[in-house]
Amino acid sequence: MDTGIKYEDLAYGTQYGFASVGSNNGHNGTTALAMYRNPDVVVDFAWRALHVATTASKQLIKRFYHHSHKKSYLLGCSLGGRQGINAADILPHDFDGIIAGSPTLDFNNLQSWRARFFTITGSNTSSHFIPKRTWKELIHEEILKQCDGLDGVVDGIIEDPNLCQFQPGALLCSQHDGIGTDCLTKQQVEIVRKIFSPFSGEDGNLIYPAMQPGSEIKAADLFYAGVPFSNTDEWFKYVVYTPSTWNASLFTSHDATVADALNPSNIRTWPSSLSLFKNRGGKLLLYHGGQDEKLTSFNTERFYNHLAHGMQSSPAVMDDFLRFFRIPGMGHCNSGPGAWVFGQGGGAPAAGIPFNAEQNVLAAIVRWVEEEEAVDEILGTKFVEDNVKKGVEYQRRHLR
Repeated sequence: MDTGIKYEDLAYGTQYGFASVGSNNGHNGTTALAMYRNPDVVVDFAWRALHVATTASKQLIKRFYHHSHKKSYLLGCSLGGRQGINAADILPHDFDGIIAGSPTLDFNNLQSWRARFFTITGSNTSSHFIPKRTWKELIHEEILKQCDGLDGVVDGIIEDPNLCQFQPGALLCSQHDGIGTDCLTKQQVEIVRKIFSPFSGEDGNLIYPAMQPGSEIKAADLFYAGVPFSNTDEWFKYVVYTPSTWNASLFTSHDATVADALNPSNIRTWPSSLSLFKNRGGKLLLYHGGQDEKLTSFNTERFYNHLAHGMQSSPAVMDDFLRFFRIPGMGHCNSGPGAWVFGQGGGAPAAGIPFNAEQNVLAAIVRWVEEEEAVDEILGTKFVEDNVKKGVEYQRRHLR
């Protein structure tokens, strides 16, 4: 279930003088099998493993250095991003500063949103299945044709996916098109339309926002491949239902209702207030890539608005403790055609850039917590062919 110790992050932290710790959330992250009829493992996965690891680490630091730590930080993306938000909510004293990237918030509904794709695409042997190549070439190119230039610059990046109202009907085959023509059948156009539409429940209410256009290059390998997405398939198989009662091809919005009602160990993570974290002086930097292939960036925007409404706070008031950065052209946590290097993790996300608050998000959270000086923008970097040795291709300021 997508967990594991990220040794590159441990090395990244120690490189800059942090006492660093990582956790695999108490189980082997390649499968959810350990969760089957084992609620303790689910509790660890949801929140307890991180809290215990953090508490134990603080105790070890005190014994080793003969004094307590000064400040504590969490650097996480995806599931780690969700854990950061959850910690700020239920354990607000665990961390002074949190970097939460591409967070898997509203977790139960996220899994349902992912499960729905297989029922839309059908199996890879179905008559109207859309091959990966079609997604990555024909459909992606048409999306860029319709939306890339909306910001006035044609650069292969959709600056604001909210502005992209993609019309897949432009790819509909005419009666004169022959076999092998670069176009879509009426049924395939409907598949694409559903992929980029919000997921609503039995009562008509929103379950999860739409996938943002531009993400299809990588999402085609995950969600549109004509097979169930493995992480979601195992979540329903081993946690929500049982192996004998789960059939991914029969998923409906009713299963989403069941999953969210079950909400094991309150894993949902959808707080309407982080007042305790804010009032103790906690700071949170939130970011999401606009080309995320694993979870739509629209959901993080939805969460920010939900939180601001729940706390009855204007953006200016929210800025006192939380700043949200949209990263155009970035995939899930990293990569993509955008300026995606800004210190959000160890390895490539921090390679080739200085450790300062203007270009590095870890340095930025430290300065905000320890010097009370927040950042209004982060300078992201794109290297030529994502290779530091080949030099900088361009840089872009990501605004909150």
